[in-house]
Amino acid sequence: MARKKPEAEEAKGEWIVTYSDMVTLMLCFFVALFNPDESDPTQLQQMISAFNAIGMGAQTGGNTLSQGKSADLGNTIMQLPSMEQGRSLGSSLRRAMSLFEPEIKSNKVKITHDERGVVISLASDMFFAPASAVINYEESRDILLRLGSLLNSQQLRGRRFRIEGHTDGTDTDVTVWPSNWELSAARSIAVLHYLADLGVEESRFQVAGFAATMPISDDSTPEGRMNNRRVDIVILDEAHL
Repeated sequence: MARKKPEAEEAKGEWIVTYSDMVTLMLCFFVALFNPDESDPTQLQQMISAFNAIGMGAQTGGNTLSQGKSADLGNTIMQLPSMEQGRSLGSSLRRAMSLFEPEIKSNKVKITHDERGVVISLASDMFFAPASAVINYEESRDILLRLGSLLNSQQLRGRRFRIEGHTDGTDTDVTVWPSNWELSAARSIAVLHYLADLGVEESRFQVAGFAATMPISDDSTPEGRMNNRRVDIVILDEAHL
């Protein structure tokens, strides 16, 4: 009986090398397509939390057969935030960034996402004259119209919003405003009235004035003070309703 050639025996396992190369190339392809800006922030946070738990040696799997102390306090799986609401907020973040893309590039609008929800920051210097709470309609009308359209969209139906006014640390003219508290609150209310005139229900809003207590930049520089003067419109997460 003829004996098989050694080359034929070695060739039997060569396919696995080609298969491994193909799988690696596919992985690289999908990683290249991944765009974090288009991902759902809720799902990303859940993935990060899962990896952190693994790094801390947390056990996975259903090791618990009975209710624990959290369940006794009413903290069950049914009380967790709705994934559907999380997806809605993530898509709203992407839509807002697309809607205000020109203003984001020119630093007239900044859009971020934090524990409060989606934050749309309007540069106060474009919307208001110095030490004034009267909206500059010529400069801001188009932006506010788009903002009203976003807040009134079906995508955000049932959501609540908070308007937060912020100033820099420069003292006000006491003959006009007793302090920055009154100025920041008045600017928030002015934006509220404008959005209500566009058809967004007033009952869905909260209004706050923080004066100079929540700076985002160094208030000792002109550029920092300019960044601190802002009005934030927050699309609230369920935990902050």
